[in-house]
Amino acid sequence: MSLISALQFLRLNEISKAWVDEVWDLEFTERKSLDDIIEDELSVSGDKEFRTLYQCLLTHAANQQDEAVQSIWAILGENEVPIKSLVAVLSFFVLAGKDKTANVQQRVSGLHAASLYLLLLGIPGSIATKVFHEVLLDTCSDLTSHCWPEDSGKKRKKDGTKSSQTDGKRSKPQRRETSEMEVDGAEEEEEEEELHFTAKDLMKIRDAVVLLVQSLLRLLQTFPLKNRPQSAGNCTQIFSKLLYFEPVIGEMTFAALDITKLRSVPEMAFHGLQLLCSPKHGEQKESLRRVFHQLLYVILMMKKKDNRGKPSLLVPSQAIQATRIQTLRFVCHLVDELKEMALPVLQILLQHICFQMVEKSEFRSHGAQAVGMLTSQMETADYVCFIKWLFNFSRSSKMVGRLFSVDVVMVLLEQPERSLRECQDPEFSFFLSHKFLIQKLLFDRRMDDSPTVQGHALASLAQCLELPSLNATRAVYNLFSATGAQTVLESEITEGSLSSQQTQKTFRTLPFRTVEISTSDSSDCNAKENLALLLRRVKDSKINVRKSALQTLVGLLKHNVIPLSWENLATLSERCRDPAVSVKKKALQCVGELLATKPECTVVQKAWLQGVVPAVVDPENSVQDKALEALDQVLLSQVKQYSASHQLDGSQRLTWDLLGLLCNECWNLSRYFSRAFTIWSKQNKFTQTLITNLMSHTEAEHAAGAWLLLSKVVPSSLRLPYGKILNAWESMFSSKDITATTCCHILCVMGDIAGHLNEDTKDRIVADLMSWLKTFTLSLEVICAAVETLYQFGCSEDIKETQAFLNQHCGELVSVSEAYLAGIILREKGAQNLNEELMVKHLHTLGVVSLHCPAKVGKRTVLLVESVLTTHSDQLAECQEELPVSLPLSQFKANSLPTRVRAHGVITLGKLCLQHEELVQKYLPVFARELELGTEVAVRNNVVVIMCDLCVRYTNIVDHYIPNISACLRDSEAIIREQTLIMLTNLLQEEFVKWKGALFFRFMVTLVDPVPAIASLCEYCLLHLLLKKNPEMFSQHFIECIFHFNSYNKHKSYNKFPESEREKVRFSLKGDQHREKRFRIYRFLLEHFTDAQRFNITVKINQTILACFADEEMQLDADGAEILSETFKILSLKEMKLQAISTPAGGAAGEEAEEENMATMAKAVLLVAQKKVVSQVQKKAFIENTVPLIIGLKSLLEQKRSPVLRDLMAYLQVTMQDYRNEVKEFFSGDEQLAAELEFALKTAEKERKIAEQMDNCSLTGETRTPTAQCSTQGSPVRSRPLPLVFATPQPPRPNPLSTRLAYTDRRVNSSRWEEHVQTKSMGLEGTVMQKGVVDDRAISTPKGVGINLTFDEGVSAIFSDRRPSVVGETSVLHMRSDEQQAPGLRQWDVQSPLRQRKKSFKV
Repeated sequence: MSLISALQFLRLNEISKAWVDEVWDLEFTERKSLDDIIEDELSVSGDKEFRTLYQCLLTHAANQQDEAVQSIWAILGENEVPIKSLVAVLSFFVLAGKDKTANVQQRVSGLHAASLYLLLLGIPGSIATKVFHEVLLDTCSDLTSHCWPEDSGKKRKKDGTKSSQTDGKRSKPQRRETSEMEVDGAEEEEEEEELHFTAKDLMKIRDAVVLLVQSLLRLLQTFPLKNRPQSAGNCTQIFSKLLYFEPVIGEMTFAALDITKLRSVPEMAFHGLQLLCSPKHGEQKESLRRVFHQLLYVILMMKKKDNRGKPSLLVPSQAIQATRIQTLRFVCHLVDELKEMALPVLQILLQHICFQMVEKSEFRSHGAQAVGMLTSQMETADYVCFIKWLFNFSRSSKMVGRLFSVDVVMVLLEQPERSLRECQDPEFSFFLSHKFLIQKLLFDRRMDDSPTVQGHALASLAQCLELPSLNATRAVYNLFSATGAQTVLESEITEGSLSSQQTQKTFRTLPFRTVEISTSDSSDCNAKENLALLLRRVKDSKINVRKSALQTLVGLLKHNVIPLSWENLATLSERCRDPAVSVKKKALQCVGELLATKPECTVVQKAWLQGVVPAVVDPENSVQDKALEALDQVLLSQVKQYSASHQLDGSQRLTWDLLGLLCNECWNLSRYFSRAFTIWSKQNKFTQTLITNLMSHTEAEHAAGAWLLLSKVVPSSLRLPYGKILNAWESMFSSKDITATTCCHILCVMGDIAGHLNEDTKDRIVADLMSWLKTFTLSLEVICAAVETLYQFGCSEDIKETQAFLNQHCGELVSVSEAYLAGIILREKGAQNLNEELMVKHLHTLGVVSLHCPAKVGKRTVLLVESVLTTHSDQLAECQEELPVSLPLSQFKANSLPTRVRAHGVITLGKLCLQHEELVQKYLPVFARELELGTEVAVRNNVVVIMCDLCVRYTNIVDHYIPNISACLRDSEAIIREQTLIMLTNLLQEEFVKWKGALFFRFMVTLVDPVPAIASLCEYCLLHLLLKKNPEMFSQHFIECIFHFNSYNKHKSYNKFPESEREKVRFSLKGDQHREKRFRIYRFLLEHFTDAQRFNITVKINQTILACFADEEMQLDADGAEILSETFKILSLKEMKLQAISTPAGGAAGEEAEEENMATMAKAVLLVAQKKVVSQVQKKAFIENTVPLIIGLKSLLEQKRSPVLRDLMAYLQVTMQDYRNEVKEFFSGDEQLAAELEFALKTAEKERKIAEQMDNCSLTGETRTPTAQCSTQGSPVRSRPLPLVFATPQPPRPNPLSTRLAYTDRRVNSSRWEEHVQTKSMGLEGTVMQKGVVDDRAISTPKGVGINLTFDEGVSAIFSDRRPSVVGETSVLHMRSDEQQAPGLRQWDVQSPLRQRKKSFKV
């Protein structure tokens, strides 16, 4: 068909000239309606007509190279085809398809019309014939984004039967996955809600899209955009969008191919981007910049709605990630093709990937992989330049930047290390080594302000040891094994960043230019400091830091970087009892990994047991399960049948080594170990095979461990090899080499099987036990186990028979011990040849067996035991006269028995008291006096234990002596204080003791114990054991604490409980010398108040203290003044402020999240509303309750000229900081007070500003930076949006306060900055103030220059280095050398605040 015939369906001759002119006048920005008849005729035009016309034009365009062929424009002119009308009609179709409500046919026709226009435009002569129009070109090029339905995946679900018929359509489900995380286009979706597209419809639109993209590619092959940068930019953006159009099947190649051979739209888009980088479309460097800028967001998996909006994150689906990988391969292809020309722009691309990274871990991981892939394309010189930039970027003020730099380092470490010989400049060769990446970029983050960065850096450091690079491993070894240069400790300010208050929140497009950062170097810490720091990080306040530090510590231990000392391993096992569940699980995992790596190390085995075994009683079930799983795998599962001919494998040797430790060094873990078997017994884990295997080891070298397991397993087992067990008993009874622990385990097993033995066997074993016990050669532990076994052999269903058996056998032992004691005590010189060990065993046996046969314990026995502590042998002989109960044991005439014997005598006497209430009433006063006057530590310690045990059985009797017991919390011996604390906590938990009298306040005094371990234990007991049972405990006693610790008893209600003068003195914290201790207690209590409790306690203080002084119910004498002064100081504490008001709505400084989602925004709004409501309630309460009291107290204090007035004004000054503009309203009843308070507030504000100025003025010339020995010049700060003029904003001074101080000792240094606005050359001088430069300038004028540039297009932290940028391009920020002088630096006429104050004083 001829070209003219193909044009007939457009009705060009019927179109009015006026309509055409109007369309051209509107510049194709608005669709104008045609005549109804013509519009109806055009609307019926189908795909066939458009495709026919397209083929005719394509054929003529292909023949244009032949001079013999007539030009298309000539053909159209000869046939009087109006070019303007043709363009106008094509635009009519284009604009119709662009409409959001367009149907399928309109969209397809619009795409075809756009393809025709682009084809016409590509034919030579199009500009001369005025076919070209920039607006229409841009509209046609971008028509795909308007015609392709964004929510087609959703629409297809409504028409599933039709869509299932088309197998070839594959784009829409994947397209739906590219929806943004942020719902920005909700309104547009609602407008399209009524449109439904079938699979057939989508295929028609897709075919039209393919034709349009092919037309655009043909246009770019012939039509230069060199002088049309806007159109070139639009095309770049269009192609970058088309990369997501559909997935690509098979491998994609970027070699130059025929357009018709490109099958998928993304392939065409990559081809188009490559065409845009050709010289015909402008300077290649600028073209590359445009292309890389658009591909940046594809690599980052982001999407931009417009040029000035914040990029939104895409869901990282499989399709999105595939597109990202293809984009990276395309970038690498361009770099290979263009070589040197592309490398500078590749630098910029890498910098912006780093700088625009978000905090989400998945995005960071993919971003780091992208950086690693792109850097592999670099030559050594460019790689050095990037590493140098990355080193400076790792000191960025943005937390996410520092976090991402760690990810990048880990990816770079996986690459082969580059040879130092490849670097031409020796000065920069050290940037190539893996050692530099680890020690300077990665390890330096250990002291970061952000706990997230700290944790990530520590976790990554542990991974470095697993890398194949020998140099990377050696670098880690050098950090912890070699001695390095002496450097700053952690007390110096961290290498983090400035406060996040200075981080900009405007989200405009970051200009695609070089991001330069400058910083100075820092030294390495030596190995001891590094290890000490790591151990501190294991106990950090932040959970993720502790977890990461644990991982690092284990890595260092596994690879023998640090010694396997008990100090290091104890730190690891302690974390298995961490307050955080996730840390406990991580610690259990770490000790398990270490044990698997070092199974033969005894210290590691001990650390594993200390960490895992106690975890079986953890309150968190998941931790319990993890510990039980570890124990099952390492201990139970590895018990195999013993064979003398086969050696044990590594796992079995480990099992028996661990069991051996449990029998000896770690015997104190047996209680937790037993708990594990109790749980396993319910799970039926103890099989007959396990019993058989254990029995096979009872005669081997691992017999101790086998009997340990048997003692735990036998009680839950039904079928047992009784014969073998009895044989083992016989062997033990006749042997003298068995250890005490093994004896106890065998006795335990014997007691468990007692019910299954016949009477003859029982009698024989009982006889053996009795003969064994009568020898009194057994250890104390074995005596207890033997007596318990004897009891089990005597147990029967008849209680009377059981008691008769016990009376017979235990009574016999009582008689033997009584006879021995009488022989020692009643003889005149019996104690001279005393066998101390034998005496202790007789006492111990007497105490143990007396619990089973109380009827056989006579008065003589009691007096004999008492005589172990006294010398009243004459009374024992006659047994007539009773000892006076008021006389303490220590007041008797001292006998010659050793302290150890006397200590065991106390324990035995206590056991006798447990069975006889009359003895309790007799000896309790004696025990109490012994606590008060006794001098022997062991005796007093055992008295505490006995009295607390008696409290369980005789609660009402012992309750009167709780003050005597609690008085030991201030004992001179630390061991007694600790023992008393533990025992009283147990009684309080079980509610055998109540918080009565002075008990609570004595616990509070223990909080300030001189031994930190005891103070820490007390804090744990209060917070984790006692406060949970009584959440109101702290608030109920708070006010009385004020009176009690100041020894004030003049209040009508408080501090009225009875106390002896000795106890008052012992627990008194009165006086200035104890003020710090009192306030440590107050702060501790207040920190664990709820906001409701803080509010109520403030009201209560007003009513019970301030009101009493105001009404003169309490006299304002010396003691009263102390109470009132302390009350005002307490009210001024920051811990008294309601957290709902004082806590900021955002996150921690320096940790501001990069992405704001709906949940966090809603939470922030809720916090703001809550803060407002609470603030209003507090304000009302202050005005109604506090202000009248304050006015009255001020008047009273002025009358008496009391110094407490100063504290009152200080309290008001603190309280009114939030209401400084409402002082007159608050104190309308006292205008003088309001004026004084306003003056005080203004004076305090002036002093604060002067102090800030003094902090910012460095007279020593010291460079103060937010890093440890690291000067970071510049960070993104809040500033005004820049005008179009290229000018440098003046950022405010950074906040010098560190954002996080817990567990990290830091010295806060303030940074000093100066900006200088310059012309287009943008010369920057990056120097620091040197010593001695103060004299030639005003003191407040900063010498150093640090520039932060915020360009008109977006937020960017562009930091300049002192050296010129390695990337040679005109768009980067150039540096002025140190020798050059800044032109026209204005001298400031500002004087020192100190001089101003001196002048005012002189006046």
